[in-house]
Amino acid sequence: MTDQPSRVDFAELRDFIAAAFRRLGMPDADAAIVSSLMAEADLQGSDGHGVIRLSHYIRRIRAGGLNLNPVIRTVQERPAMAILDGDNGMGHLVMTRAAEMAIAKARVAGVAWVGSRMSNHAGPASLYARMPLAHDMIGLYFAVGNANHLPPWGGLDMLLSTNPIAAAIPAGVEAPVVLDMATTVAAYGKVKAKAARGEQMPEGWMIDREGKPLTDPRRAAEGLLLPIGGYKGYGLALIVGLLAGTLNGAAMGKDVIDFNADDTSVTNTGQAILAIDLAAFGDVEAFKSRVDVIIADLRASARMPNVDRIFFPGEQSQARRGDYTRDGIPIPANLRKILQTMAGDLQIEQPAFRDGA
Repeated sequence: MTDQPSRVDFAELRDFIAAAFRRLGMPDADAAIVSSLMAEADLQGSDGHGVIRLSHYIRRIRAGGLNLNPVIRTVQERPAMAILDGDNGMGHLVMTRAAEMAIAKARVAGVAWVGSRMSNHAGPASLYARMPLAHDMIGLYFAVGNANHLPPWGGLDMLLSTNPIAAAIPAGVEAPVVLDMATTVAAYGKVKAKAARGEQMPEGWMIDREGKPLTDPRRAAEGLLLPIGGYKGYGLALIVGLLAGTLNGAAMGKDVIDFNADDTSVTNTGQAILAIDLAAFGDVEAFKSRVDVIIADLRASARMPNVDRIFFPGEQSQARRGDYTRDGIPIPANLRKILQTMAGDLQIEQPAFRDGA
């Protein structure tokens, strides 16, 4: 085996993840949901949130930090809102339930907000923002990150996380517009992915506590993530955290548990999803056609020198979905070794890797 990435089919990766969770005692139906979402993260190129997280999840499960049999329940509800208690279950399960509830409520009320507490890490934000798309709805997602890596503007104490936000807006003939971003220059999952691939980070992602650039992802624990747009990113991280965490009775600020370092404590992660039914605002197809026109105008814009194409948010992820579905999902060599070792430890069949960059 070389240092070049291997390839694995989506179904192979999904089934391997599901088998790992089932071996640890997760119910079959829950393992199917979580594994599909994790493999989908890799399929769209969100490799900091896909199978790379499996060993970490397994570690937390074995340490008792995750509840494999959660009773996800509604603790507050009105016609256009609800708050779910995730009972310390996998965040993928909690947010799937939240998205389903938001979609059902938005069909009646036009818009619906469903927040969560006592949840956990759920993977890339766009997975949940995209769920309303199939119902001709717009989806917005907010979350408190699972470790604080961001100080207040001008400070040194890490009191905020990457606090991601995602939005998915349907189009007609075009792919949907899907924005998925951390409120930091780079999500911490991207830092972990760089470390897994043995790559350096570009300057501008992190600084050390003296304000100097930090580019070695293996030293990430020593550094601070930088907010997007300077003080504006700090403000956005604060607002997202208040909406996804504080509003739902979830952890925020100094109460956030660093789940990278602590495998036993309950994280009480907060997330929220907003579904907006296009039909409540007018003709659905007319809206989608207008989105297509806007996308075409953006793409036809005069380009700066050396720019071959203007992309809209989500277009490149959509292209990766197609490429990886056809050619297989790339798995770095060191991650492949980890997964093979994991398969032996759990006594499950490893995925059918094949060579190919």
